[in-house]
Amino acid sequence: MPHGQRSKVAPMEDQTCQVVRASKTYAGKQGLTYFCGIAAETVGSRGICMHLLTVPPGGRAKAHLHENHETAIYVLEGEAITLYGDHLEHHIHTRKGDLVYIPAGVPHLPVNLSDKPTTAVIARTDPNEQESVILRPDLDAAAELKIKALLASIRPPVSKP
Repeated sequence: MPHGQRSKVAPMEDQTCQVVRASKTYAGKQGLTYFCGIAAETVGSRGICMHLLTVPPGGRAKAHLHENHETAIYVLEGEAITLYGDHLEHHIHTRKGDLVYIPAGVPHLPVNLSDKPTTAVIARTDPNEQESVILRPDLDAAAELKIKALLASIRPPVSKP
């Protein structure tokens, strides 16, 4: 820091630590229910948003992207597949203990193809819960095809006698 400049420190009234109990929920634009966490709306955060998400068995989000912020995910329990890419042509399989990074502007959607819930902590670099979420309904058909193909690879068809 140049000589004579002071670091910018938040005013004393903004320097209060807060606890948010993950008991209230909200419906995200993405089609999933999130537990309220750290956000501009709950604690006045200015650079981060962090929530808890449980995706039920067979549950999935709508195809979307976060226009102006990055996302980091830590899988606490279960497993999920995240489709991603301009046409959702790629996918990653995540399990308990995995960390996931999603760059800003990348279309994606998580899907739980297992028979158990998947729970994850989600942190974003935008403090507003839903500010830069952009739904991509134009990717719905591609998502359905990809999910069907993934399900077929996991559960091959049973041959009939």
